[in-house]
Amino acid sequence: MSFPRLLVLFLLAAAVAAPPRRAAAACAADKFSGNRVFATCVDLPRLGASLHWTYDTAASSLSVAFLAAPPSGGWVAWGLNPSADGMIGTQALIAVPKGGGAYEVQPYPISGYSLGSPGPLSYQTSNLAAELGNDGRLRIFGTLKLPNGTGEVNQVWQVGPFSGGSIGSHSTTNADNLNSKGKLNLLTGASTAASGGSSILRKRNTHGVLNAVSWGLLLPMGAIFARYLKTFKSADPAWFYLHVACQLIGYGVGVSGWATGIHLGNMSKGITYSVHRNIGIAVFALGTLQIFALFLRPKKDHKYRFYWNIYHHSIGYTIIILGVINIFKGMSILSVDQKWKTAYIIAIGILGAIALILEVVTWGIVLKRRKEDSKTYNGNGNGHLPVSM
Repeated sequence: MSFPRLLVLFLLAAAVAAPPRRAAAACAADKFSGNRVFATCVDLPRLGASLHWTYDTAASSLSVAFLAAPPSGGWVAWGLNPSADGMIGTQALIAVPKGGGAYEVQPYPISGYSLGSPGPLSYQTSNLAAELGNDGRLRIFGTLKLPNGTGEVNQVWQVGPFSGGSIGSHSTTNADNLNSKGKLNLLTGASTAASGGSSILRKRNTHGVLNAVSWGLLLPMGAIFARYLKTFKSADPAWFYLHVACQLIGYGVGVSGWATGIHLGNMSKGITYSVHRNIGIAVFALGTLQIFALFLRPKKDHKYRFYWNIYHHSIGYTIIILGVINIFKGMSILSVDQKWKTAYIIAIGILGAIALILEVVTWGIVLKRRKEDSKTYNGNGNGHLPVSM
């Protein structure tokens, strides 16, 4: 075989064996004012953000440009956490509006779940600036003096609302906001993202589903069985077993949802939904009281049975009302899609329609029986209701 042919075959084999070239990062097309140029960039996996930097290892000086799209009129933030991979401990640079379409960078040493006040960071900072780009993304510029020998760092970034001159809380339900953190190797450019926020979001969704099914569906169904089916003689004692089954299963599922909520609260100590939490605790306490009250249920002919019924019914309806209210509050907190709210409204609406129809039917049955009993009473001729009443 001739040399040219051998050369062609060799080049073809090399082309096939060579690994595919990595596609150029989108951040490479970013442009900055003031002739700013950076050595390395990376597209961050959350919030459509990207980071550009130049790291002078000899001086341990890190010059950065962080880009992210804020909510309308909102803020963006980027920072390094020298001790952990979360929010607490982050030395943050936050770009906020200062009027007239301009922005300024404020340094925040974050020591808790509340933002606190602006102040000096543990890193020496300089050349802080911010501007809004033509692509709608806000740019944060700055230079940080890092400890000698720094190679890999924990980075955190975020976006949120700004109103009334105050920095508002970022979303605590959106997976992108919960996962906007990771590690960055300043030397190699390697970036890894955290994924713990997805677990939290799944737990929140689980918490919502468990409570919607238990307090919001099973308990109302059990109440319908107890109130209406017992009017039909043929449904006795089936109505009682259906009622008890729905309430006990609903309570068990509800306790699981309540415990999940307590666990989420312990995981997010800086985030408190007081009304939702307090209603949830009240529903759990009243539900538990109902369960224990079953053991104190007097017999039908006992003189205290009337008062026990009043207690049982009033507490039961209170639980259902508070449970439904709290489910809607939970949906608002989770910012669930409208389709899920609509689905739950339809489910509750169907139960309400069934209850309304049964209310009319059972009242008709009761009035008919009273009329028949009245005839029986008049036939006795003794001026008294039958003893069997």
